[in-house]
Amino acid sequence: MEYKNILFNVEDGIAVITFNRPKALNAMNSETLTELRDAATVCKKDDSIKALILTGSGDKAFVAGADISEMQSLCPMDAHKFMELGQETLRLLEEMPKPTIAAINGFALGGGTEISMACDIRFASETAVFGQPEILLGLIPGWGGTQRLPRLVGMGIAKEIILGGVQIKAQRAYEIGLVNKVLPPATLMEEARKFARKLADMPPFTLKMAKYSINYGYDLALDNANKLELECCSQCFSTQDQKEGMKAFLEKRKPNFIGR
Repeated sequence: MEYKNILFNVEDGIAVITFNRPKALNAMNSETLTELRDAATVCKKDDSIKALILTGSGDKAFVAGADISEMQSLCPMDAHKFMELGQETLRLLEEMPKPTIAAINGFALGGGTEISMACDIRFASETAVFGQPEILLGLIPGWGGTQRLPRLVGMGIAKEIILGGVQIKAQRAYEIGLVNKVLPPATLMEEARKFARKLADMPPFTLKMAKYSINYGYDLALDNANKLELECCSQCFSTQDQKEGMKAFLEKRKPNFIGR
């Protein structure tokens, strides 16, 4: 697929998707969502890709939300299709069996916050701003914001942000657990790449099992969640990487994982 609204690069096993509509502050329209879904599918299927970073072009915005110029004339049926496309695309990111990092370089409002929450790790620039301001447009979040935000920061703070259309800066986002780390703008991508490299060097099947266990065990009763973890952990013993990891530990050396 030829991309018009994103940049997609792969280097040394690490893919980078860059939202590239700087004049629109990287706002997401249907075309951009479709391109993101396609690029994410490539990342999921290509075994040579070990980790994925998402970021925005320019120094102002990660994604400043959905494209209001496209949304304003939608009827309920078309709005349903647009929101469904967003939810399916973000769920694809969330369920991807490879680690994903959002490098949030500026405004991450509405759909921007929602995209970042679908990633495993969130690194924010000191200039980043988060929020779910949909209520100020007579809407509610439609790409998973009402579901993922409470799970990340708790019900009370999520309601404050969503019901009040509140915007928060990077440091506050860190304090409430919405982002993992706040970094100077000049080092944001360097740190994201460094951590992506660390994840890419981990045994891929084990990463997949860890992510699966966390994602699907979170909403289960503890006994059922522990059973899920038990099955995922047991499956790791079928890999050569598990044998190499334990052998290397006993031999007091760094393991050489081969991805099998």
